[in-house]
Amino acid sequence: MLVGGFIGFKVYQTFLGPSVTDEQAYLYVYTDDTYERVLQRIKDQKIVKHPDLFAYAAEKMDYKDKVKPGRYKLTPGMNNRRFIGNLRGGYQDAVKLRFANIRLKEDFAGLLGKNFEADSAAFSAILNNEAVAEKYGFTKDNFYTMFIPNTYDIYWNTSPDKVIERLHDEYLKFWNDDRLQKAKALHLTPTEVSILASIVRGEALHNDEMPAIAGLYLNRLKKGMLLQADPTVIFSNNDFTIRRVLNRHLTIDNPYNTYRYKGLPPGPINMPPIVAIDAVLNPEHHEYIYMCAKEDFSGYHNFAKTVAEHQVNARKFQQALDERNIKK
Repeated sequence: MLVGGFIGFKVYQTFLGPSVTDEQAYLYVYTDDTYERVLQRIKDQKIVKHPDLFAYAAEKMDYKDKVKPGRYKLTPGMNNRRFIGNLRGGYQDAVKLRFANIRLKEDFAGLLGKNFEADSAAFSAILNNEAVAEKYGFTKDNFYTMFIPNTYDIYWNTSPDKVIERLHDEYLKFWNDDRLQKAKALHLTPTEVSILASIVRGEALHNDEMPAIAGLYLNRLKKGMLLQADPTVIFSNNDFTIRRVLNRHLTIDNPYNTYRYKGLPPGPINMPPIVAIDAVLNPEHHEYIYMCAKEDFSGYHNFAKTVAEHQVNARKFQQALDERNIKK
């Protein structure tokens, strides 16, 4: 009876007893991992209480030849039978990919590299690949408009090309008939809407002002005026520390400099959020064609219909900058 009880206890402890610790939240199994590597990682990271019992259970459950890559959630107290069953079946937890307020493609590649098995270099290569962009109907310059900031559930070991494919599917869902019709009414393509939205995002510190700013730039486009958007100048100079745009900044010969080049730039200057895209699609209707940051530094703008009105507003703001000794 004692021997039988001991054997029964060992069987229970090996397969059904609490095994997984609270040392780690996830076990990452890489695409090229062997069983031996996975077992060593489990030991090194103290993922289970008794690695030898886990190894015995894994052998009996034939896990050795059924290693599947993935990001596996570790629930403290989970038994070996359930844990190994998840590993064998590839029952991993999806990554909740959240992104917003990302300025450059390099930043986006870095974020993707932190969330998936592939590194940032692999994502950067695909984001800057002209052939990939053309496959989805974009250029390398405007490809960035395909990525709509939101939260997406995607498996950790999904390859970069499949991640991009998934985000393209989400892009198609985002641009529903309603949004497409609104873009058409503005005589803009979805890509052009997003490029303009990136400028609106660069100008606006407050979401509630975005429709007014969008309306202003649309007025300028209709009149064939230069957009003269300061955020495009900052982008052109590749200096995001600029707080005060000066004449020397305006002289740079860059297609993104809307003080020199008419119309929209060839691509976005940031990844515009949905609120900015919808602000362009639902602009405030007015006759303003000039704006200047308010002198109270509230983040809002003074709008004007004429050069004379704008010059008054500009002097107020310039004086406020001087008083605060903001020179650049």
